[in-house]
Amino acid sequence: MKTVLNVKMLKKEAQKIAKEAGIPLSLVVDNGLRKFVARRAITVEAPLIPNAKTAKILDRVLKDIKEGKNIEGPFYSVEEFMKGLKS
Repeated sequence: MKTVLNVKMLKKEAQKIAKEAGIPLSLVVDNGLRKFVARRAITVEAPLIPNAKTAKILDRVLKDIKEGKNIEGPFYSVEEFMKGLKS
């Protein structure tokens, strides 16, 4: 059975996000309604996408980790951590 819902608010934004995720908006709506009926609760999640500046920093950090650079610790106490800050 198909039902037509008039959802004007946020439709364009929702379509854009669904397209970015590679899924049709109808799947988003259907999945949301099924979960709502089954759980009687609403959960909303979206992956966070870093901006260009943050992505650049994360790339540099991941490169350092792979190369074993700029790595301290692990620290097993506050005292060990504080000593690491002084060195």
